[in-house]
Amino acid sequence: MSRTIILIPTSAGVGLTSVSLGFVHSLEQKGAKVGFLKPISQPENGNDELDRSTNIIRTSQTTEVGIPMMLSQAEMLIGKNQTDVLLEKIVEQHQKLANTNEVIVVEGLIPTRRSAYANNINYEIAQTLDAEIILVAAPGTDSPARLKERIDVAASEFGGRNNPNLLGVIVNKFNAPVDETGRTRPDLTEIFDSFQHVNRNVNVNDLHVLFEKSDIKLLACVEWKPELIETRAIDIAKHLGASIIHEGELHSRRIRGVTFCARSLPNMIEHMKAGSLLVTSADRPDVLIAAALSIMNGVEIGAILLTGGYKLDLGVRNLCQQAFEKGVPIFRVEGNTWQTALSLQSFSLEVPIDDKVRIENTKQYVSEQLSSHFITDITNGAVREKRLSPAAFRYQLTEFARAAKKRIVLPEGDEPRTIKAAALCAERGIADCILLAPVADVQRVAEAQGVQLGKGVTIIDPATIRENYVERLVELRKNKGMTEVVAREQLLDNVVLGTMMLEANEVDGLVSGAVHTTANTIRPPMQIIKTAPGSSIVSSIFFMLLPDQVLVYGDCAVNPDPNAEQLAEIAIQSAESAKAFGVEPRVAMISYSTGTSGSGADVEKVKEATRIAQEKRPDLIIDGPLQYDAAIMEDVARSKAPNSPVAGKATVFVFPDLNTGNTTYKAVQRSADLVSIGPMLQGMRKPVNDLSRGALVDDIVYTIALTAIQATQS
Repeated sequence: MSRTIILIPTSAGVGLTSVSLGFVHSLEQKGAKVGFLKPISQPENGNDELDRSTNIIRTSQTTEVGIPMMLSQAEMLIGKNQTDVLLEKIVEQHQKLANTNEVIVVEGLIPTRRSAYANNINYEIAQTLDAEIILVAAPGTDSPARLKERIDVAASEFGGRNNPNLLGVIVNKFNAPVDETGRTRPDLTEIFDSFQHVNRNVNVNDLHVLFEKSDIKLLACVEWKPELIETRAIDIAKHLGASIIHEGELHSRRIRGVTFCARSLPNMIEHMKAGSLLVTSADRPDVLIAAALSIMNGVEIGAILLTGGYKLDLGVRNLCQQAFEKGVPIFRVEGNTWQTALSLQSFSLEVPIDDKVRIENTKQYVSEQLSSHFITDITNGAVREKRLSPAAFRYQLTEFARAAKKRIVLPEGDEPRTIKAAALCAERGIADCILLAPVADVQRVAEAQGVQLGKGVTIIDPATIRENYVERLVELRKNKGMTEVVAREQLLDNVVLGTMMLEANEVDGLVSGAVHTTANTIRPPMQIIKTAPGSSIVSSIFFMLLPDQVLVYGDCAVNPDPNAEQLAEIAIQSAESAKAFGVEPRVAMISYSTGTSGSGADVEKVKEATRIAQEKRPDLIIDGPLQYDAAIMEDVARSKAPNSPVAGKATVFVFPDLNTGNTTYKAVQRSADLVSIGPMLQGMRKPVNDLSRGALVDDIVYTIALTAIQATQS
């Protein structure tokens, strides 16, 4: 029996889409199969098109989304007093989702001037679907006491204390900067001195105290987070109808604030900081040259907007060209600075439906604010069969890592992505990170990136500690002819230095590879840390996050051509790793032949490896050789391997060589546009993990989490 929950906004401007995204994400992280339905589409422009929530959630790989009714059709039925017909159509869409999902999240209509009927329709939808109700509110200009009064009034419209289906309220946008009308606004006070924010910076506990004795339960209070409205430069350019002068990183640069360069240059320099949109007339070469100098000094300015319709002087452009090539977008509008300021005031803070990074950050942040006990209570009554979805896997990773409380050393301590990842890990409590680099270098890069390094991030200058490990390195490698001179030379490599810290139990794991090759990352640990007891080789796995499940691929990064004994060990290592991270291991030994249908040296190697693995670990479900389609597709398995305990339902895929494994994982990753996490190294005595040199910040964060979890198992 599925469970239906409707999110009903108490007013416009509560950030309903953000709450819907976070709520759905929280449920999926707990392993629930979730369906989403916006019964009546309500786009901002009022046209007959899909609303923002439906558009965004339908791009998810796991959430099934119902088809909403267009607003004009719904209003026609309401106007003709045919609400019963409207509700029948909604029930039809809901039932389709209920047949295949455990929890159905319904997003109610937002009360607007045009939709004065919203509350009545929301109540009728809730009754018709037998849905439990969660109100969604935002403070606007209200004090906590006034907000509670307003929520009580809204709750009374839905039965209040007498309605057992009224679960409570989620308060969103707490402490958001707002104008006199309660509309959320970015901080543009430097343009409009008359514009004053109503932002009391109220303690969240004040609101919780008010609700302690209330009949309405406060389910979550989502505090305002400015980072979540950091828009892309391309979105502002589109809003202004600007002409692109220099594209740069137009589609990825984030704008954190707007600076109008109308002052003299000495008063402008402090405003040229990471994420700033610098707005200046194109005939201010002094501003452009100062901006270029800031960029050359590592400040990642968000974008430059030229006003007045002037063309950029060719001499100034040539002088600044080297700075511009570092990615800063430059665009131009015909209006003057005042007209541009007015236009920016009307810029929508809503997340664009194609901004995947901002959507991911928003749903992750909101989901973290929701009570874990509350979400568990919902899923416990609805989940029929637990499954490890990608959302559940990522959630599990961060939760396990938080519980582990480990220290991870990052030898590439002054690398920008690594610094950002370390800050995120500290902020989320995933791990304490040690950055190996000169303190001034790290602080300079962090400041240029707009990254705050606080508690949970330690910076260690390698020059101050190298001598501590010389004697120990000589002792460990004396049989290889190591001397103090050579040891000091090798310790100039931060990977070697980090490995020595790991060997000395000063840290729990090591992550490198953002700028180092795999060989540079793995060689020192292989020489110093060595393999774990019972392991003869180091191998790797990738976690492949398919739309509805997580698969494990091994070995796709380390061993070029393992023999049968090594392949068997890779299979066992991969099964153990899968189990440790919540994936039930059913191991398929992959080949170009299934069963006894083919022959040849490569097939014989896989057959022998399967025999050895089964003999060593009879407790594991291992079968092979299997072709990939027979391993993953039930219909193919029925014809090719009907008696196999693995075929058609494999979760761990062990490839016969590096050529096959690496090619397959990249083909699946790119063709299906899915996330892969790894490579995670296995078989090492202490956890060391390698990054791709193209790793994104999130890739590094998840690799640090993996490493922290591995440290609890070594």
